[in-house]
Amino acid sequence: MSETLLDRVHLLSTAEQAARAGGEIVRARFRATVAPRQKGPGDWVSEVDTASEHAVRGALAALAPGIPVFGEEEGGERGDVGWLVDPLDGTANFLHGFPIVGVSVALVQHGSPLVGVVHAPLLGTTFTARAGGGARADGVPLSVSAREPSQAICATGFPFRVKAERLAAYLPVFESALRAFEDLRRAGSASLDLAWTAAGVFDGYFEQALGPWDVAAGALLVREAGGVVTDWGGDDQAWLDSGDIVAASPAVHAQMLDLIRDPRGAAQVLKP
Repeated sequence: MSETLLDRVHLLSTAEQAARAGGEIVRARFRATVAPRQKGPGDWVSEVDTASEHAVRGALAALAPGIPVFGEEEGGERGDVGWLVDPLDGTANFLHGFPIVGVSVALVQHGSPLVGVVHAPLLGTTFTARAGGGARADGVPLSVSAREPSQAICATGFPFRVKAERLAAYLPVFESALRAFEDLRRAGSASLDLAWTAAGVFDGYFEQALGPWDVAAGALLVREAGGVVTDWGGDDQAWLDSGDIVAASPAVHAQMLDLIRDPRGAAQVLKP
């Protein structure tokens, strides 16, 4: 085993321990009285988010010192190599007592995730991946689905942070995807939507205007499970910065890009 591979194994273990540390705080405070603050329309933060991020940062600093950390709530440093942390992905779900929330931790090098963990503390499931080492859920290998696009159930997320600016571009794609695929789901946690895509539960996932902390770990899961991840223009690098993501099995990904390029025409071809 090479030194690089050994490092990735250690870093993945570090990411998992950090995600679980944050998850313990999330789990302990679920359905407790929490005072949230609205960062923007539909975009909430609470003391549970910040406490989880403190726990994640503490674990990362102890287990892999010297690597910069950038978190959703506290910001930080972005370098050629660094951690991206979402301490509570699905805060609105959490505040409403809906247990679809994740803690996402990824190490990114030159714009590409090397290791990623999505921990679902209220579901008791942990998804892990390292570049070149495959993706797993609680140790069981993952693979994207092999369903035909017409039978696909795909996840999406509404562009709530920039609704006014993005709805005109998003809604035609949403409508055409609903017509073209068997069905759509909106669970409210990007990291888990991606994890479930990697697991073959969903056949694909598309959303706009996400933060890099939302998608870095989950996108690696999809890629390591045999899926394809790009932005809405088909660029396999730009999604981390733009936050416009399409992740799916190869066949469904191709159809998703067709829908984005020509929403009406592609939907008619798939399902008259």
